[in-house]
Amino acid sequence: MNKTPLKEDILKWVQEHPEKASKRDISKAFNITGNARVELKKILRELRTDGLISGSRSSFKSSSELPPVSVLRLSELDENGDLWAEPAEWSMDTVRPRILFLPKKNDAALAVGDRILCRITPIENHDHKLEARLIRRIGSAPDLVIGIYRLGSEGGRLVPIDKKNSWEYKIASQDAKNAKDGELVEAEQVGPRKRLGLASARIIEVLGDPMAPRSISLIAIHQHEIPDHFPDDVLFEAEQARAVELGERTDLRNLPLFTIDPSDARDHDDAICAKPDDDPNNIGGHIVWVAIADVAYYVQPGSSIDIEARKRGNSSYFPDRVVPMLPDALSGNLCSLHEGVDRACMSVCIKLSAEGTKLDHQFHRGIMRSPASLSYEQAQGAFDGNYDNVTKPLAKALKDLLLAYKSASKARDKRQPLNLDLPERKIVLSDDGEVLSVDFKNRFEAHKLVEEFMVMANVCAAETLEANQETLLYRVHEEPTLEKLNALREVVEDSGLKLAKGQVLKTHHLNKLLDTAEKSEDAEIINMTVLRSMSQAYYSPSSLGHFGLNLRRYAHFTSPIRRYADLIVHRALISTHKFGDDGLIDADREQLKEIGEWISSTERRSMLAERDTSDRYLAAFLSDRIGLEFTGRISGIAKFGLFVKLDTSGADGIIPLSKLGREYWRYDDRERTLTGEDSGRIISIGMPCKVSLVEATAITGGISLEMLELEGKVIPKSSSRKTSHKGRRIMRSKDKKRKRKINN
Repeated sequence: MNKTPLKEDILKWVQEHPEKASKRDISKAFNITGNARVELKKILRELRTDGLISGSRSSFKSSSELPPVSVLRLSELDENGDLWAEPAEWSMDTVRPRILFLPKKNDAALAVGDRILCRITPIENHDHKLEARLIRRIGSAPDLVIGIYRLGSEGGRLVPIDKKNSWEYKIASQDAKNAKDGELVEAEQVGPRKRLGLASARIIEVLGDPMAPRSISLIAIHQHEIPDHFPDDVLFEAEQARAVELGERTDLRNLPLFTIDPSDARDHDDAICAKPDDDPNNIGGHIVWVAIADVAYYVQPGSSIDIEARKRGNSSYFPDRVVPMLPDALSGNLCSLHEGVDRACMSVCIKLSAEGTKLDHQFHRGIMRSPASLSYEQAQGAFDGNYDNVTKPLAKALKDLLLAYKSASKARDKRQPLNLDLPERKIVLSDDGEVLSVDFKNRFEAHKLVEEFMVMANVCAAETLEANQETLLYRVHEEPTLEKLNALREVVEDSGLKLAKGQVLKTHHLNKLLDTAEKSEDAEIINMTVLRSMSQAYYSPSSLGHFGLNLRRYAHFTSPIRRYADLIVHRALISTHKFGDDGLIDADREQLKEIGEWISSTERRSMLAERDTSDRYLAAFLSDRIGLEFTGRISGIAKFGLFVKLDTSGADGIIPLSKLGREYWRYDDRERTLTGEDSGRIISIGMPCKVSLVEATAITGGISLEMLELEGKVIPKSSSRKTSHKGRRIMRSKDKKRKRKINN
């Protein structure tokens, strides 16, 4: 044959025939003749350059030794800050050698995963045998792929689980890491994608059974590269931490500062209480205390814990687990405001008028002792007059807190923050991780109370730091773009409602719209579309306001256990008030912009991972309901089909155009509608519908539906004949003819 064999085949043959591996022997073994010899020479040259074979131009042997100049992949950053590398290509049966990378002063910044061309030097009398110095950086870290490993007769393949990635990868046996057929693996692409044939990949980690219930969140954690294991030095540092003594701190242990959290919360980073103000000049007013865990005391700038916390940026929450920003010794213990124990805190005392207007505030660094850890259900029961054994001793404190909230609500209503009402899904799991039910979380007055006082404390932090000209990270939420507002108006008008034009949009305009839509059948779709029109919030040292809350300045202060931005604000407050020597350092002041950009990106990463996990759990929940009918509403429209949000579970499914009746549908990008070519029927966002579940795949989170009824009218089932595609081609051809006539 004249077809050139694969590089892997030649290498394997050379390994198996060490005594007769000349170029002639190789040509004879693979029956290579004619022009194919030129390609063979090229392959042998590449194998020799990569250090996989050695020898003269006429005779070769396999080599397990690296050549003096090699392409490496940076594989690890250890606890000492040293970068380690390994060969980018390795076809030996032996373990890839571990190489210490020694950076020079002017080397480019490198990261784990980067490909680099290096000069290799053997080292003796060390715990490592090889060292590398940079010649040049070849490429950045490759994209990681999570997928299912499939073992076939011609080797292994990787089938990605990402719905957006339809490319499969070839896995060589030496790169399979002993993965079994059907196992979930994490891999990276090796070399460029080929024009023809499959790209190659190598497995980095075997994750196990993809259908195991607790693999669902693990998929998202790996897919979005969320760090989920703490380095040993970080864990050790956290374990050495000890409780804080009172010292010069303010003693707040006489205050009933209790926590209110979800019933399954493991950490408690905020506590609140209130009492009537006895100032005769503030009749009917209130004093509100908000105490926040003093994380800054335990996480010193530049420490191992600090470096890891900044790397993570925030905690990530999944139905079956939490990936915390801080080790459990801190997040679940010393930094958590557990009941009955002394805890270090940063607190703010807020003075409110009878109408809820903030008159004054003052920050303290103190010690508190929570009398109780309440759930939202317990707090709401007490507000409704139904006390239990825990809340009964706190009856007066709870009543005082509720009265203070009633006053604060008056000021809030005047301020008119955006009043979205979107139910939040709650995925209930069994002890084994199986989905038992998908419900919507209860929304109590207790939730709104806690949120209001946390917002108030955050405003106090921003105002104090700004007044003292201290740098800080603001929480910025810019107003919607004109493009998003126009898209919102189209949906609003389709629902028979109106949104003011020709004026600067304020939150009270949107609230008026939401109030008008509240009792209509379009309430949920209007709320959802308003939410989608909002800009993405982010962290910045520049004060650009918070549109959604209708606040001029805003900073996150209330959750330093789970958000690095709050830790930065705590340190700034410590510096401003001279509470200690663990405040904001100059190095961080100088790079606040970069810190803000980084933790904004980690926040988006967590949101995507959390959403992907919910989608997969919902698909798992629906997977045994194939063929059943559901009601829902159209939540999105695209060229390839439309999206439907199911009423009962809140799951989002897709209806491809092939499952949308028997006619050709014309997509209008500006109006975001589909129009039936034969019937003239127009499909738009918000329409109620009935659908049939066609497919639900837990591994990808994909849910496929078929339209049965639209606004109560039956949609004929789609035909399986191939002529429908031909019909679409004809329609496109007609469209082109019409365009030519118009242009002429």
